[in-house]
Amino acid sequence: MRKIAWLLLAVLSFLFTGCTTTTKGGAVGINRSQFMLVSSEQAFDGGNSFYLQEVKNADKNRTLNPDKKQTQRLRAIAARLIPHTKTFREDAPSWPWEVNIMKSDDINAYCAGKGKIMFYTGILEKVAITDDEIAAVMGHEISHALREHSRERMSQAYAQNLGLSIAGAVSKNNGAAVTAAALAGQLAITLPYSREHEREADRMGLELMARAGYDPSAAVKLWEKMAKTGGSKTPEFLSTHPSSQSRIADMRAYLPIAMELYKEAKGIR
Repeated sequence: MRKIAWLLLAVLSFLFTGCTTTTKGGAVGINRSQFMLVSSEQAFDGGNSFYLQEVKNADKNRTLNPDKKQTQRLRAIAARLIPHTKTFREDAPSWPWEVNIMKSDDINAYCAGKGKIMFYTGILEKVAITDDEIAAVMGHEISHALREHSRERMSQAYAQNLGLSIAGAVSKNNGAAVTAAALAGQLAITLPYSREHEREADRMGLELMARAGYDPSAAVKLWEKMAKTGGSKTPEFLSTHPSSQSRIADMRAYLPIAMELYKEAKGIR
């Protein structure tokens, strides 16, 4: 019983002390309080390690930066976006940013750790992506890093594992308790927050690209293209990402804010 009481006390303590925010709101107003139990250093170190291993493997397999012009293209776009990360985080422009491309058919990109950006050739080749659309993808991925969404996911997993320990301690049937707790954690914590992460990154990405002088309406066009890439779509209720339709609708709702920033950046009246 003492162990159970200690675990419950630990959970309550975490719930009251683990909430913070990692960024300023910007024009799009990202002000959600975040549940953080893992340190920034742990999360950033993990992301950096993942990225460095990918670079090492790609270099060994001769799949790193297969087209120098494409690499230069992406690095030039990043150079325009990075100064505007200050809108959300004062420290971000001074991060050790890197941009690389890895040869892969996957339609994907990410920003790990402190500004370690990787694009896969699949997204550049299969989606026929423009510079404005690259800025949309890159702004989205940068926003995940600024907002420390990976750290938040790690914290949620940590809390979920602690909850499993408590469930096992208070139940005589450990197997049933673990299964129920895991399902509850997936539906009540992991999936809803993940969808919120994507929405935040979409909205922040719109602002970043607009401030850098890239047309934010390209983000909507990009997701319309992505929606046509085929395959059956997982229902949004049990998906880790918003459906293409709801994602496009949300971005359209924020386009007026982003377009004003874009016009200001381009000197358009």
